[in-house]
Amino acid sequence: MEVQSTVTQNTSYGIGDLSLRTGVPVRTIRFYCDEGVLESVRSAGGHRRFDAGAVDRLTLVRRLRALGLGLPAITDVLTGRRALAEAIAVERARTDAELTALAWRRAALRAVEQADAADRAERLALLSAAHDGRAARDELVAFWRRFFAAPLPPELFHTFVAMNVPEPPADPTPEQVVAYAELVTLTSALAAPFVDRARAHAHLDETALLTAVGAACELVVPLVAAGLRPSPGAELDQFVDAHAAVRGRRDTPEFRRELHAYTAPDRDPRMLRYWTLVGEVSGEATTTGSWHGWLLDALELSLNPA
Repeated sequence: MEVQSTVTQNTSYGIGDLSLRTGVPVRTIRFYCDEGVLESVRSAGGHRRFDAGAVDRLTLVRRLRALGLGLPAITDVLTGRRALAEAIAVERARTDAELTALAWRRAALRAVEQADAADRAERLALLSAAHDGRAARDELVAFWRRFFAAPLPPELFHTFVAMNVPEPPADPTPEQVVAYAELVTLTSALAAPFVDRARAHAHLDETALLTAVGAACELVVPLVAAGLRPSPGAELDQFVDAHAAVRGRRDTPEFRRELHAYTAPDRDPRMLRYWTLVGEVSGEATTTGSWHGWLLDALELSLNPA
């Protein structure tokens, strides 16, 4: 960045002097001027001249470059468009994301290394479904979005996702990366029955249903944590009532049989595997699936006591 001026040498630095005072090579200073990072003026002889503040500015540029900040961010700091603390925070967040991606990649590589020679090709194919943790999570979120016939209120859907989609670990083990990859593979296979069910029951108030079913699941959390076996009772009655209410029905043996058929996709062995994998990734002893599964087993027992 240059402007014309007739400044004298005793009020400014030549490019060589600036280089000596800051330790920044002359060619780099020229590059910074051309990129608009550093301002210079032209002397009567056509040489670049820099004011006394250029030493501090160039020193700051050198230090920020050493921390990895790009020239646009540095220019924003020099011009006051962005505070130094904000620029540093943005760069730190970018670095955190890079480290997380590298940790995921390292764990995936270790997972392939640890597989038996005969299984490595299959392991490699599985891991291709989750080569990036954040992208893999987005696929799981997309699966659950298709779970509903109509969009849920954003806050409710966010809560639902937080309970049913594990966050990719920042520093995953090979086993967690393999489990996450299997989650993505499972949801690809499971999508069709859930989409079909959502379309067939598009008339239901899914917001009311999800809220009421969630309340029923909360009742069984301590039961599952205590290791109690599923059994019909007040918890199951509330679960059935939740489904009956949104359909304008009553809790009858006939309705329970219909509800049992409606929940068939939830009892799919692949769906049960999904919840096991969620626990492996998150490290949680119980999950939404274990609470919901307890109620589904209790429903089946109420229909077939033997």
